[in-house]
Order: sequence, then structure tokens, then C-alpha cells
Amino acid sequence: MSSQANVPQTVSSIRNVVLVGSAGSGKTTLYEHLLRSRTPGYRGEKMDPERTAALAVTSIQVGSTTVTLLDAPGHPDFVGELRAGLRGADGAVFVISASDGVDAATEALWHECAAVGMPRGIAITKLDDGRSDFSSVLADLQAMWGQAVQPAYVPLKEGDKITGNLSLVSQSAHDYTSGQRVRRDATGAELSTIEEHRAALIEGIIQESEDDALMDRYLEGDVLKQDELVEDLTKAIYTGRFFPVVPVASLNGVGVEELLTIIKNAFPNPSRHHLTVSKVAAGKIDSVQAEVGNPDGSLVAEVIRTTSDQFSGRGSLVRVFNGTLRLDDAVMVSGHRSLFTGRADDAHPDHDDTDKIGPMSVPGVTENTPTPQATAGQIVFVTKMTKAETSDTLSSKDSPVLVNPWNLPEPLLPVAIRAATRNDEDKLPAALNRLAVEDTTVRVASDAETKQTVLWTMGQAHIDLLLARLKDRYGVNVVSEPIKVALRETFIASAKADGSHVKQSGGHGQYAKCSIEVEPLERGAGFEFVDKIVGGVIPRQFIPSVEKGIRNQLEKGVVAGFPMVDVRVNLVFGKYHPVDSSDLAFQMAGSLALKEAASKPGTTALLEPLDKVTVTVDEQYMGAVMTDISGRRGQVLGTDADEAHHAIIHALVPQSELSKYAIDLRGLARGSGSFTREFHGYEILPTMIADQMIAASKEAGKG
Repeated sequence: MSSQANVPQTVSSIRNVVLVGSAGSGKTTLYEHLLRSRTPGYRGEKMDPERTAALAVTSIQVGSTTVTLLDAPGHPDFVGELRAGLRGADGAVFVISASDGVDAATEALWHECAAVGMPRGIAITKLDDGRSDFSSVLADLQAMWGQAVQPAYVPLKEGDKITGNLSLVSQSAHDYTSGQRVRRDATGAELSTIEEHRAALIEGIIQESEDDALMDRYLEGDVLKQDELVEDLTKAIYTGRFFPVVPVASLNGVGVEELLTIIKNAFPNPSRHHLTVSKVAAGKIDSVQAEVGNPDGSLVAEVIRTTSDQFSGRGSLVRVFNGTLRLDDAVMVSGHRSLFTGRADDAHPDHDDTDKIGPMSVPGVTENTPTPQATAGQIVFVTKMTKAETSDTLSSKDSPVLVNPWNLPEPLLPVAIRAATRNDEDKLPAALNRLAVEDTTVRVASDAETKQTVLWTMGQAHIDLLLARLKDRYGVNVVSEPIKVALRETFIASAKADGSHVKQSGGHGQYAKCSIEVEPLERGAGFEFVDKIVGGVIPRQFIPSVEKGIRNQLEKGVVAGFPMVDVRVNLVFGKYHPVDSSDLAFQMAGSLALKEAASKPGTTALLEPLDKVTVTVDEQYMGAVMTDISGRRGQVLGTDADEAHHAIIHALVPQSELSKYAIDLRGLARGSGSFTREFHGYEILPTMIADQMIAASKEAGKG
């Protein structure tokens, strides 16, 4: 079946709306109901792991209005796809399960949308499961997000079954008992229910639309016309300060038409979008509010999502904010993340390239519709662009700009992988590069010291998805393995030792002797070599040889094969032979002297890396988080609070205790916690753990 999605002729006829909500909220079920309502014969999309982890995009017609719906994943691991949906949309519908309420991630997202003034509505689902009550859910939402949360409709019930909705604006009933929506006059009892909620709705609409004349008329008892209320409802939603609520029955689709009516009549068109762009000159950025919604203006578009397919290549989901994107146009493709984050990203280096616009299509319900151009406000798929990546800006070559990129949380759950076979090893680098291009929330790191390839991810579900993509999409099998932590060795007590390298085997021999004194230094001091030779017992040309031998041994390690740091070595005495002494002989003597010093009991220790961790969590979970940090051998440095009354905990925690912290914190704080980490330094590893590491190193050496 072919999709009949049409190319909108005017910006005013476009609505771009993202559905957001937690996993299990009924969001995707609602999305499917919305598509089914405008697509005869549509049975729904087959669900698979990729579908639940990816942003879905479809354009449908609601009268003369083209509504592009974006269904964002609800699982917190797939926040990159959520950000793509938010970036492409002009308004958001928060889908809230009546039986489960609002989780921490959804509450945080609400405040994030509020900070940028994104218009929002609320769809309450699962009112038909027999365990929920509309009034109590509404009261909870108002307590959490304020009295600007007001129902535009209230559910019409027969017993526990939702049979329709009552419109508070038109004061009519939308009855679904026949299987189709039938609009009829409300009965006396239904009018009483409407009146219970209507006054608060009207007052909220007028107040948030800031229409003083209408407020005066209302307070004087004037009966307000429906079209006046609809106009002011639209203004109130535009401001991002008023939030209409629509009840939806998940099983039979009650409320779908009402939600589409709100989206069509009251959600903003793309000309209302606030967009900040920057011009870059000499490494500096100058940010301004951009023109939006003008098809004849200068081109400003953004790649909000990138896909990669081994057959069709790279695909880009592009939101056009201004101007018109045409097939075969040559456009400027710009990405300068480091200017905004303050750090370089090897996977996504800064760039300004020229690329050609390939075939475009409008996303449809069953298939996409090819289009020769995309005008301001549209969201389209573009294929065969080779330079563009997620969050890159597409702009005119004669007027290049940069859309300010959105912030993404750092991927903090690592998994080490290795190729399963030699054939996989050859294909792995290219596959990892393609993963990083299409998913901005994964970071690929190669650790030269531990010899591991590490994927930094958002969570276990993200790991599972990435490994499945490597296998199924790119034909690469990998094996995951425990994360290795790069330890260090050091001296914790002074020691004296001699190093002697004397060999005679015919002809020139090898002769070098040296005596050293080793002292521990403070953490982070590195290595110091002090020449205390007097009287020429070691000729000057061989003193650097001793130092070189010691440095080489420091890099290899002495105790367990880890680099040795924070020591001072004093060269105090030695002997040489006028014929048999050499550079190599004194290197060997220096190396042997260091080994001898380290062999003395109680002189050395292993060091482990510590990260400075900052945890932000709801205050009620602060005690549990601090106890958990202590259990990870962490040291709490202090606590404070932010403006939203979240507890902020600062601590030093060994890196070896943080490999699964992203998962553990989510469980500890019921999804309300987040954290950052940065390298702090090295501290002594407890003796029991150190002994295990040394034993393992010796066992590996035997192998």
C-alpha cells in the first residue's frame, strides 16, 4: 500500500510533534492508534529491538494539516534518539500511564523542555485497565507541574470502561460506543461533570494567554464563545506555559481524534520555533536567533538522526528550519562540537564540507513518498550524503551558519570487546566507525595500555543493541570481556641496591656496576633521576646509560608489569672497565639495580586510578547513594544541593569500582540519579587486592 503523504504548501499547515514518555507508558501504542486513524487497512508495525530503540517518524494528514509524528524511545539508554525527536519537533506530547504515574526521567525531561520553552501537552493512557482514576492522576500532575496542567477533555465512562470524552471547550460529548467517534450533545449529568472542570480550564487559558480583555469579560460573567477560547488556548500553548490534558484509552483508541484536534488547532507551526545559530570566525562563535519558517529564506537545516545500511549506505533524517532543500543542491555541511563542549571528539572531528543533496522522501505510514524538495518546517529522509553526521548543520554555501548542538549526557557504562575471529578483526574497525557516526551516544576508545577496545555506552540495553547491530547489520562477531584498569607501581619506602652486569665470553666482555638509592615521591610527581657520582667512578658518558636503563625498567614495571611512577633514583656509586664497559652494559646495570631495590620487602606497592565522581540525585536517595559509595571504597568529599533541591554528592572512587555504576545508580535512585566522572589521580591499592593482582600477573607470565 502506498502512502499518500503530501508535501505541505505552507508552513502554517505543518505540525511536528514528538511523543515522549517512559517505557511502558503506552506511548508507542498511542502512536500506532494515531497512524491507524488516518491509514485505512493499517495493522501496525512489527515490534523488534531496533524499533523500540529507535526514533520512528511518520507524516499523516489531519484535514489540510500535515502532522509529522515522532515516536521517541522511552528507555533511558536511548536518550540520543529522544534528543533527535525533540530537535525535530516544535511541540511535545508527554504520554503518562495512569497506573504508573511519572517516573524520574520523565519529570527531568519536562523541566528540560520547560527551560527552552517547548510547547507541551499531556496524554493520559491506561485509564481502561481498571486500576486508575483520571481525577487522582490529574491532581498528581498538577501537584508536580502546576495548575497550568488542565484537562481539555475528561473521560466518559460506563462502569470501569472508557467509552468517550467530554469536551470542556465545546461542552459536547465524543461518544465511541458505536466503534466510531460520534459527537453529540452532553446529557445533564455529563454537563455537570463538564462544569466541575471547565472553570479552571478557562481561567488557565485566559491567564496564560495574557488576554486581559477576555479575563475582564469572564470575571464579569460574560459567556465566552468557543472560537475565542480556542484562539486563546492556542496562544497559551504557544507560550509553553499551558498544558492541555487529553485522556486516552489504550485498548480502543478513545481520545485519538481529540488529541489530533489539539495538535492541529493548538500546537505551534514551525514558524514559531526558537532556533539559535552561530557564525564561526577565528575559533569564536557569535550566536543569534535565526529566521525560521521562511521557504524563500537562507537555508538552515539540521541532521537530527543518521542511519547506516550496508546496502543503501548512509541516510540522514533532516529537519529544515528555514529555506528550501532541493535535490542535487550543493550545501555546506558543518559540525563544530568542540567549540561548544570545549573538547575534541575523535569520532566526530570539527569539519566544514560541501555535500550534495541526494534523493529525498517524506516519511509515510507504510512507505516514504519521494519529493524533489523540502521546505521550511518539513522533516525528510535524505540519502547518499557522505559527509553529514548527526547534529551537523546544512546551510547555504554563501551564508554558512551552525545550529547550536544539543547537549547529550556522557556515555558512562563501558564494555570491552574483541573480535571473535581473524576475519571479524579485519571488519571491526570500519563497523565501529559506522556505529559512532550513526549513534552520538556511543564512544569508541582504544586503550593502548590495556590493549582493549572499549565501547562507552548509556546502559545495558544500549550495549545489547550495539552488539546486535555489529553482528546483524555489519556481520561482525565480537566477544565482551571484563574491563581492565591500568594500574601503576611505586615505592613506598626508601631502598638501596646494587646492579651488576658482568660477562666475559671471549673478546670484549660486558662490565658495569652501579649503586642506587630509591626514594618515594608524592603522588603525581613522576620520576626524578639524580646524579651523585663523584670521583669519576662511572665515566660521564655512561651516566645517561644508567638513567636510560632505569627508565626502561620503570615503563615495564617491576612488581606486576605495570609502569612505575613517583620515585626518585639517586645514582651514588659504581664501577667500570676501560675496555669492557659500554652503553648497553650500564643500561642493564641500572635496570638490575632497580629490580633489586624493588625486591626488598615492604618497599613497593600498586597504585590504582581514582575518578572524581559527582552524583546528582533526589534528596530521598542521598543516604543510600553515600552508603553505596563507601561500599565501593570511595571517599565522600562533600555534598550540596542545586536549585531543584537535588542532592549533589562529590566523591573519589576507584575506577575499578565504577565499571557498572551507571546501572547500579539507576537502580539505587529509581532512575532519578545521574553522575559525571573525571580522572583524579592514583592512590595505593589495598594489600589484599594488590596481592591478587601480583599473583595473577605472575601466573600470566608463566603462560
